[in-house]
Amino acid sequence: MKKIIILSMLILSLTGCGNSVPLKKVDNTKNKITIITTLFPVYDFAKSIGGNKADVILLIPPGTEPHGYEPTASDLVNINNADVFAYTGDFMEKWVSGILNSLTNPNLEIVDTSKGTEIISGDPHIWLDFEHDKIMAKNIADAIIKKDINNKNYYEKNLQDLTEKFNKIDNDYRTTISSCQTKEIVYGGHYAFGYLVRRFGLEYIAAQGLSPDSEPTAKGLIDLVDQVKRDGVKYIFYEELASPKVAETISHEANAKMLLLNNLESLPKNDIENGKTFIDAMYQSLDNIKVGLDCK
Repeated sequence: MKKIIILSMLILSLTGCGNSVPLKKVDNTKNKITIITTLFPVYDFAKSIGGNKADVILLIPPGTEPHGYEPTASDLVNINNADVFAYTGDFMEKWVSGILNSLTNPNLEIVDTSKGTEIISGDPHIWLDFEHDKIMAKNIADAIIKKDINNKNYYEKNLQDLTEKFNKIDNDYRTTISSCQTKEIVYGGHYAFGYLVRRFGLEYIAAQGLSPDSEPTAKGLIDLVDQVKRDGVKYIFYEELASPKVAETISHEANAKMLLLNNLESLPKNDIENGKTFIDAMYQSLDNIKVGLDCK
């Protein structure tokens, strides 16, 4: 089957809240602009555009599942002291709208990188569409240029280079997927790939719904295993930041193998420290899609 916060005295009450690790303090003495970013894709795009003229900080710790994240008091102080604060959107970082009125830095440039993208209801993973990545990167670049107009040409060149990378990987995905023998992705994690499958004409079944903490019902799991068997699905994809137990169950019951398909909300700390980029990770996913969907 071919489917495949200033932060006033009130902030003291927030100390210790959240699940973040200590964030390095924003240093405004350096001759660079400081950009605070939330999720890994925004961080990576900002680093690519800002280059050696920006100090980019990832707010949500590497390897952390971001859906339930709440900022700590020190996080909020750093946001308030930065030049640019870039986030994905209210649908993903639901806590952002609650802190904006508490920020007192009038020069802070706040960027909702989703502005101009076409949102799928219930799916916040907009960066899994490369056309959206170009929009997100442009929004970040515009904010950086507002803060550092003297280096406009430098940032615009970096944006152009990044955009060309998006165009290339988009074409590589389309070419590879066009040769796949099956078009059905069975994902033993939460619903995260709506944008990718929409762009490349794939079919998609997610076992756990929209929340990474949700669990499929027993009947739902049985029905999914039965469908996997009927369709002759050979590979079950799993996510990196959540427990793979659902994918493992499907894999075992349906006698299918498992493959990683990262939704890129984050990466392990070692990967980020070693310079692994968003583009690198998306090519890794493409390699696994190629295997899982039997592509030439």
